[in-house]
Amino acid sequence: MESRVISGATVRGIALPPKPAARLTANCSFPALKVTGKLSQGGNLIWGRQLRPAILLEGSPVSGVSPVTKRETLRPCSAAASSPAGGSDSAGGAKVGFLEKYPALVTGFFFFMWYFLNVIFNILNKKIYNYFPYPYFVSVIHLFVGVIYCLLSWAVGLPKRAPIDSNLLKLLIPVAVCHALGHVTSNVSFAAVAVSFTHTIKALEPFFNAAASQFILGQQIPFTLWLSLAPVVIGVSMASLTELSFNWTGFISAMISNISFTYRSIYSKKAMTDMDSTNLYAYISIIALIVCIPPAVIFEGPQLIKHGFSDAIAKVGLTKFVTDLFWVGMFYHLYNQLATNTLERVAPLTHAVGNVLKRVFVIGFSILVFGNKISLQTGIGTSIAIAGVAMYSFIKAKIEEEKRQMKAA
Repeated sequence: MESRVISGATVRGIALPPKPAARLTANCSFPALKVTGKLSQGGNLIWGRQLRPAILLEGSPVSGVSPVTKRETLRPCSAAASSPAGGSDSAGGAKVGFLEKYPALVTGFFFFMWYFLNVIFNILNKKIYNYFPYPYFVSVIHLFVGVIYCLLSWAVGLPKRAPIDSNLLKLLIPVAVCHALGHVTSNVSFAAVAVSFTHTIKALEPFFNAAASQFILGQQIPFTLWLSLAPVVIGVSMASLTELSFNWTGFISAMISNISFTYRSIYSKKAMTDMDSTNLYAYISIIALIVCIPPAVIFEGPQLIKHGFSDAIAKVGLTKFVTDLFWVGMFYHLYNQLATNTLERVAPLTHAVGNVLKRVFVIGFSILVFGNKISLQTGIGTSIAIAGVAMYSFIKAKIEEEKRQMKAA
């Protein structure tokens, strides 16, 4: 792209030749400008647009140009505007890219990839547990692969690593500890019971969030919101009573996961920061990995060394075992990161719908892939629970939207 430095401007006390400016003024209207800031820091103007918001343009008298007493909007040359070259921008505007031209299509693609990666992760994760039932170690692998991915991304500058200090670290540690505990207990539940049943139990997470908001944060929860949670509790209870794969380890672990993720949400609100979500999730993953390693060594280390690894390799082979662990970790990190990026693009109501549909997709595909037999009562209970989550999400999203409109007004 062609870049133009305004002729006749003073750059750090260097007067640029005024002659080109005289030629341009026939078709252009430029104010006399002074750039405060080094050109190496992005002082160039590209088609009248500033590269860095920190660089201020100030009116300044320049020889051969009348003084400008107030700031004016830069107008591009009429010749440039009418240039036959296809790369020229009309009226000073940038060319509209694909992402800006088709935002709905891009958002739909984000949703599709979020669901796709989530479903693949859940299916592959359960298949690994069928021949390698060590959820603490697998949880470490999930986070380890994600951390390696983040470190490599930082190394190439995609994204650029955001700095972190001791104050921010103190805020992120509780969030990461709750994230680690919730992740490990979810995997313990996945290893113990059917994937569909774990996700049915995890449908209770809104109930725990509402209870924590009411009794811990002191936020008043409307009665309609509490009422919408009744079907969730009833549906989960119905499904649990007749679930063929039910056991207390899977049930209690899923409940602990709900509580852990609830506290993660609470601490996340206290740790609000200007850091972008990609860097924030990377730091949380690193801390969570450090938290998860000791329990894996204590609870599963002796068994893994004695026969865990050898049994898995004997069943599927070393190559498949290693590649399965790598891909399940990669899918775990990518679906979490993509979920964050997707939810940043949509409104709260769309966010709510997306979360509910995601759980429906995972439950449905897990039943089809693994052929889990479910009773009629379990199916009805699961449907009631998911419908309750949908009602809760819709009501909460509307309440949040009303709050934002009141603040804006």
